[in-house]
Amino acid sequence: MADAKPCAVVHVVDDDSDLSEAVARLLVRNGYDARAFISPVAMLAHHADAPAHCIVTDVMMGDTDGFALAQQLRTRDQAAAIIFMTAWPTTANAVDAIRHYGGLDYLEKPIDEDRLLAAVAEGAAWSERRRMALARIASLTPREREVLTHLAQGMSNKMVAAQLGLSPKTIEDHRASIVAKTSMTNTAGLIALMRDVVEE
Repeated sequence: MADAKPCAVVHVVDDDSDLSEAVARLLVRNGYDARAFISPVAMLAHHADAPAHCIVTDVMMGDTDGFALAQQLRTRDQAAAIIFMTAWPTTANAVDAIRHYGGLDYLEKPIDEDRLLAAVAEGAAWSERRRMALARIASLTPREREVLTHLAQGMSNKMVAAQLGLSPKTIEDHRASIVAKTSMTNTAGLIALMRDVVEE
């Protein structure tokens, strides 16, 4: 069984209904709450009400291909992991899938089950961390986020103050507010928080 959080939600998208349902069944057998879709539009509509931790999508599908789906999804949900699959792999598409569309993995059909399960487990864990991190910083003001970004780079209060043209006391006040809102009390925690927020 895949090492994933219980009931991690996975949406499988492929215009080949037999394949999408087969992948969903495999994931259900391995402890996931998985659902198959033959249309990116249908998946996006469902995702709006029931967000998934991970999306497993075919690359080549009718009017909306997997990359277009990924672009639309990213504007709506910054914390869903995306895994691409294709019967027509190319190096260029593999690079695009990861670099430009935020894909976690690029799988060749027929799907290697072990690799798929490993990718989905990684995606579900990444999504959980990212959602938690985004929730932690949601209440920060724009200035606090700016200060956090600098603190997470290992800068001291004085260095951040100089960088932003503010007084060290002001930075100390912002830092205290950031700690109170995020519950991150040390620099290591702030660095980990920002890594989960910006990680693609």
